[in-house]
Amino acid sequence: MTDEPDPVDLPDLPRGIALSWGMAASPQRGPKREMSVERIVEAAVDLADREGLGAVSMAAVAKALGFTPMSLYRYVSAKDDLLLLMQEEASGAPALPDAGTEGGDWRGEAERLYRAQLEIYLAHPWLLSLPINGTPATPSTVAWMDAYLGAFADTPLDLDDRTAAMLAIMGQARWYGTVAAGYAEAARAGGLSVAEVGSREAALFLTLVDADAYPHTRAALEAGVMTSDRDSMAFGIVRLLDGIAAYIDRVAATGPDARAVERAPLPDDPALAADKRVRAAAKTVREAEKALRAAQKNLRQVRRDAAERIARSAG
Repeated sequence: MTDEPDPVDLPDLPRGIALSWGMAASPQRGPKREMSVERIVEAAVDLADREGLGAVSMAAVAKALGFTPMSLYRYVSAKDDLLLLMQEEASGAPALPDAGTEGGDWRGEAERLYRAQLEIYLAHPWLLSLPINGTPATPSTVAWMDAYLGAFADTPLDLDDRTAAMLAIMGQARWYGTVAAGYAEAARAGGLSVAEVGSREAALFLTLVDADAYPHTRAALEAGVMTSDRDSMAFGIVRLLDGIAAYIDRVAATGPDARAVERAPLPDDPALAADKRVRAAAKTVREAEKALRAAQKNLRQVRRDAAERIARSAG
């Protein structure tokens, strides 16, 4: 019987992943004892929180720590690894449920995790700018996955369903975080409050949106939907959880038959995108949409001209 290989020596394990799990050896000698992977990552996260992801470079992080860039490369050998470790640090692991709240309340637990994830995005909005290159196999990612899957453990959903529900909720948190972070950045850049940014945006829309061309949007704007106290973004997670609840009830009542979901190719399926007929049809649609916009613009102008003639005649 042979011994299992030391995790540090796994040849196919990317260094960033190995570092996140504590499975990569640190340099034996460094520029100073104070240098460590942890300090490098903390400095990078602090820099991103203050100045955004674009400010993070190996040189900038080294300067913040008082070292040379080459010193950092002894610990974190590539910027991609640094970004992965920054994501790991900022995301952390979800807090455990409060005592006495476990057992059966899947919705309460799912909503708790959703809100915790949203708070992370608001605290570290640069996380939303990181490229998505698959699911990072890091401890915090696994911890969040395990918590979400655990929320549905006492439901009749199978593991495929639980995973799908997890992805839907996590996606909703990311979308809300993206919108909220965008408004927060616009407010910061303009020296305004988020409410003031919304008011200016509403005023701009009211100036541009014509009632004849866009009657439904104009009616919504005049009703004040863009400056309402109601949190329209919260609608998504509430309705999503309503849908999951209805699906859980259906699975409980009908069993596996409730899980029949038609699997169709995604619109951006590479095989479809490469098909000449699909490209030609898509081009035809774009041209028709462009022509429709031009016709609508012309109609608005004709109506305005007619209104002016009528007004002059009446005068």
